[in-house]
Amino acid sequence: MNETKYMNPYLAGFLLGLLIVVAVFISGEGLGASGAVKSVVIYALDKVAPSHADNLDFVKGFNSSHPDGPLKVWLIFEILGVLVGAFISGAIYNRLKLQVEHSPGITSKQRIIAALIGGTLFGIGSQFGRGCTSGAALSGMSVFSTGGILTMIMIFGTGYIVAYFFRKLWIN
Repeated sequence: MNETKYMNPYLAGFLLGLLIVVAVFISGEGLGASGAVKSVVIYALDKVAPSHADNLDFVKGFNSSHPDGPLKVWLIFEILGVLVGAFISGAIYNRLKLQVEHSPGITSKQRIIAALIGGTLFGIGSQFGRGCTSGAALSGMSVFSTGGILTMIMIFGTGYIVAYFFRKLWIN
C-alpha cells in the first residue's frame, strides 16, 4: 500500500503562525496572495493599455504608493517563494504529477471548470473583503483584529455551507 505522507496539521498550523510573525517582523506586513495578483494585473494593464490605466484612480493610487513599480511589491516574491517551495516539496516527496484529482463522479474537465469558477469568485470576494484569507483572516487574527476573527469565522462558516452543495466534486 502506497500511503502519502503529509505534515502533521497541528505542526503545519504552528509553523504558519510563526511564518506570519516573521513576515510582520521583517516586512511590517502580514501574508497575502491577492495583493500579488493585483500587482501583476496592474502591471499588465499598464503595459497593454497605459492610457486607460492612467485614467483609473485605483491604478494611479496603487502606482503612487509603489514608486518602484507593481512588480517590486514584496508579495510577488512571497508567491514566487510559495511556488518554488511547493515544487521542491513535491519533488522531495515524489508528488510531482501532471494530473487532475477528482471524484470518480465527475470528469477532469468539470473539475477544472469548477476550480476556475471557484477561484475567480474567491478572487473577486477577496477584493470586496480588502484581502484574501491569508491577508484578512490569518494576519488579522495574528494581531487580534476583530475584523480578522470575523473574516475567519465567515470563511469557514460559508465554506462548510457551500461544501455541502458541491461535495460531489471531491467525494463519491
